[in-house]
Amino acid sequence: MKNLTTLFLTVLFSFSMFANVSVSERDALVKLYEKTNGSQWITKWDLSAPVSTWHGVKLEGKKVISLNLSDNNLVGEIPNDIVNLVSLQELDLHKNHLSGEIPSIVGNLKELKVLDISFNNLSGVIPASVCEMNKLQQLALYMNGLSGELPEQIGNLKNLEVLSLFNNEITGQIPSSLYNVKTLKVLLLNSNKFIGELGPEVANLKSLENLSLFDNKMNGEIPAELGKLNNLKEMNISYNMFYGQVSKSLALLDTLNMTMLNNNGATVLLDVNQDKNKAIVSED
Repeated sequence: MKNLTTLFLTVLFSFSMFANVSVSERDALVKLYEKTNGSQWITKWDLSAPVSTWHGVKLEGKKVISLNLSDNNLVGEIPNDIVNLVSLQELDLHKNHLSGEIPSIVGNLKELKVLDISFNNLSGVIPASVCEMNKLQQLALYMNGLSGELPEQIGNLKNLEVLSLFNNEITGQIPSSLYNVKTLKVLLLNSNKFIGELGPEVANLKSLENLSLFDNKMNGEIPAELGKLNNLKEMNISYNMFYGQVSKSLALLDTLNMTMLNNNGATVLLDVNQDKNKAIVSED
């Protein structure tokens, strides 16, 4: 009887170690560990220990609400199983060696507020399902090899405050729906292959504090509506093919003083005369 009691208590204790999360959520974490070469992580997980002790995992009750494995030498692809972390609010995989594509079903993470997979080796397009994460506040995918166009449905992210996509290979025009995201404070699209004009609807982005379109292939006249963004503190739209009149206050915001490229690829400096109705255009 004593041996049976000891065995029962041992099994009960073992079960309680893992009962702090569901089997599906624990399996999702283990799959991520295995698929990203966990044995070579800088800070590894002891899979025999409770999930609550695993590096970067934050629980609320029995649910995983945050997973922060930034700069931890993750190598490999993000498994689809990640979407089984149904209560996840933050996923931070910044500065690792992740490759492959962003899982197309990532939009199933309906509670996600922060998605940061920046500074990796990701390729492929930004899946449209990203735009189904209605609670998303920060989307950071910069410093990867992402291509294709920004999904038109990006405007569905009504709570988005930070969109950081710089240093990728993203093409096409800025989706018109993006101008309807009135919560947006930081918009960093620099060093991509965006084309087309910056629409006058940019005036809708009244919360915008930082705008960077530097080093793209955009053209058209610089919309005067930029001057209506009273919260704008930082801006860099240089090294595009914009033209037109700019106000002195707007020009001072641009760190490169509105240095553009003409049809021949030569730099063109847009500046403002004391006469507010005219702008001086001079070629370097």
